[in-house]
Amino acid sequence: MTASEWEPLALAVAPNGARKTKADHPALPISPADLAYEAAVCREAGAAMIHLHVRDADDRHTLDADAYKAAIAAIKGAVGDAMVIQVTSEAVGMYQPTEQMQMVRLVRPEAVSLAVREIIADDAAEPAAANFLTWMYAERIQAQYILYSAEDVQRFQDLRRRGVIPGDAPFVLYVLGRYTKGQISEPSDLLEFLAVDGSRDVPWSMCAFGPKESACGLAAAALGGHARLGFENNTALADGSQAANNAALIAQLVEGVRVLGRPLADADTVRILGR
Repeated sequence: MTASEWEPLALAVAPNGARKTKADHPALPISPADLAYEAAVCREAGAAMIHLHVRDADDRHTLDADAYKAAIAAIKGAVGDAMVIQVTSEAVGMYQPTEQMQMVRLVRPEAVSLAVREIIADDAAEPAAANFLTWMYAERIQAQYILYSAEDVQRFQDLRRRGVIPGDAPFVLYVLGRYTKGQISEPSDLLEFLAVDGSRDVPWSMCAFGPKESACGLAAAALGGHARLGFENNTALADGSQAANNAALIAQLVEGVRVLGRPLADADTVRILGR
C-alpha cells in the first residue's frame, strides 16, 4: 500500500490525565501555560489533537467549566487551529452523568471524549444520553466514544442500531489493557476489539498503558486505526527509559509510522472523523 492509499493517521497526545502529578514526572503539564507549551511541542512532533484534562487549585481532577475554558484559551493561543482540543468528561469516581453532560453544555468544546459505561450506564440512562448526544451532534461537537472491552463494543453497536448514539460512523477509542494485571498493554490486545462484528465500520483509535504503548500505536496504524498516547497512561519510551516529555513519545511513534509509509493527519482531517 502506498502513502497515497493510506488514510492519514490521526495522532493525539494525552499529556497529563486525571491522576498523575509532577511526582510521577517533573515535566507533567498541569497549568494552562504548561499545557499550551506541551501542545505546541507535541504539534511540532506530529500530534494533531490534544486530549485535555484540567485540575483544581489542589491539582485534583475537575470538570470545572471555567478551568477548561482557561486551558483551551491558552492552548489556542499557542497553536491556533492547528490542533483539535478534545476535553475529557471522565468521572474518576467524582461526577455523575448529569454533571458530565452539563460541563459539555457549558464549555461547548470542539471535541469531547465520553466513556459509554459512564454516560450510558444502563437502560434507564438511555433517554437522557440520547437527547444529549443528539444535541452534541447537531452542534457539531465531535464525540469520541471510549470502549474498554469487546463487550463494550457490542453494546456500543446496539446503542447505534437503536439510535441512542447518532451518526453514520461515530469515532471510538479502544482502551487496551485497562483491566489486565498491572495495566500493561500488548499490541495483541487490539484483536478482541477488532474481532467483534461491525467494529471496523467506524473510525477508531486506541490508547495503551506501559512501555509497549508505542508498539500498540504502531499496530493500530498498520491496521488502519489511529492512536492516542502520552503521559496520561505511560511515561516510558520503548527501551524502558523515561521520556523527557510527551513530545518524545509522539516522535517515537512517528518514526515507526514513517516506516509504514502512512501520512499524518492534520487537525482539519481529524475534525471530520465521526461526522
